[in-house]
Amino acid sequence: MADQTYDLVVIGAGPGGYVCAIRAAQLGMKVACVEKRATLGGTCLNVGCIPSKALLQASEKFEEASHGLAAFGVKVGNVELDLKAMMAHKDKVVDANVKGVEFLFKKNKVAWVKGAARLAGGGQVAVKAADGSEQRLSARNIVIATGSEVSALPSIRIDERRIVSSTGALALAEVPKTMVVIGGGYIGLEMASVWQRLGAKVTVVEFLDRILPGMDGEVSKHMQRILGKQGLEFRLATKVLGAEPTDPGVALTIEAAAGGKKEQLLVDVVLVAVGRRAFADGLGLKETGVATDDRGRIVTDAHFATNVQGIYAIGDVIAGPMLAHKAEDEGVAVAEILAGQKPHVNYDAIPGVVYTWPEVATVGKTEEQLKQDGVDYRIGKFPFSANGRARAMNMTEGFVKILADRKTDRVLGVHIIGPNAGDLIAELALGMEFGASAEDIARTCHAHPTLNETVKEAALAVDGRPIHM
Repeated sequence: MADQTYDLVVIGAGPGGYVCAIRAAQLGMKVACVEKRATLGGTCLNVGCIPSKALLQASEKFEEASHGLAAFGVKVGNVELDLKAMMAHKDKVVDANVKGVEFLFKKNKVAWVKGAARLAGGGQVAVKAADGSEQRLSARNIVIATGSEVSALPSIRIDERRIVSSTGALALAEVPKTMVVIGGGYIGLEMASVWQRLGAKVTVVEFLDRILPGMDGEVSKHMQRILGKQGLEFRLATKVLGAEPTDPGVALTIEAAAGGKKEQLLVDVVLVAVGRRAFADGLGLKETGVATDDRGRIVTDAHFATNVQGIYAIGDVIAGPMLAHKAEDEGVAVAEILAGQKPHVNYDAIPGVVYTWPEVATVGKTEEQLKQDGVDYRIGKFPFSANGRARAMNMTEGFVKILADRKTDRVLGVHIIGPNAGDLIAELALGMEFGASAEDIARTCHAHPTLNETVKEAALAVDGRPIHM
């Protein structure tokens, strides 16, 4: 017999899971959310998005005080790093966010069930607590939102001391003199930026011949030049063969991706940032017949339903970009589907942001994708160096690039490198959600002087008529 009965049991309290639980509760369902971590919020709030952004912001402040404020006539004298205080700031931010989710659960009457969940068949979820005791929950519907975990390299053992994952990179006790980051994607570049600003000599090793694979090629090349000027070094088209801890640090063995002479790098810390994989271990998927693909992700239909009736899945554990906001939108959608509504998630209008400085933000198609699809398009570009507000901020690196259909003028993709790019991309995502043309954006009045004017000018440039360039 089940100990308790619910309309919905959500497995996992990350951004997808907790948002799904709250939305379902708002819609009148009796909801429980099972989480094996001691705190709510999942990877994102505890050891991912939130703590990394706290360190990125703090390290930007340190960099600005050390090298940037003098240009504004602000003299600060000798700038010193207090890493312990910086980490305390990060921990305080994390604590506030996870407690905020706990408050929202109480407010919306979502039951937080602590323990590791396992599908037990027949609408049952078995939950094993940390003390070994087990209870069973009965549910009309179950949503799996267990997220993802760090992908490892078979030749490297992560010890979270000298060879670290993104989790360990958020909690180093001291600034390493030298660091190698394996992987030139979002996570690798963000963590590389943090420790480079704080004084480490950082080298990014990437197997492909470019950083930010999957992003627009022009953006990738331009961003590499900017980060190179900041002090990051890059070893592209390079394969990592192994990493061995030594008394002073780590001996990393590399060679060209195409093969060739082996080389050894001796560094203090190695960060493995080669991506993430869906986390579905111990859920009882095989036992209950839930189908997975060749990458271990749960297979769902357009309504997030698995092949087993009453079981759904969202977020990183299913196909699609591993982004917290994608999981949140899916969480809301599946809750509303269960309530009889007809929501949708537009996967062509999900933005992605790299929180380096300057930031990189993108939504929609890249040039490479449009060419591959045979789409005839026009480009509108505008540099931040021609924007009055960016000049006043002394932040003129980068540009806004809009790709629009040549015949219909509909916006197909937008790519931004620049200050606050992650905020600027929102109006483009909204525009794409409503099928906006470049002219629609160009004829929308933008306040002056703002960074957003670069968006307007880029939209004007699609038609070859920017005003300020």
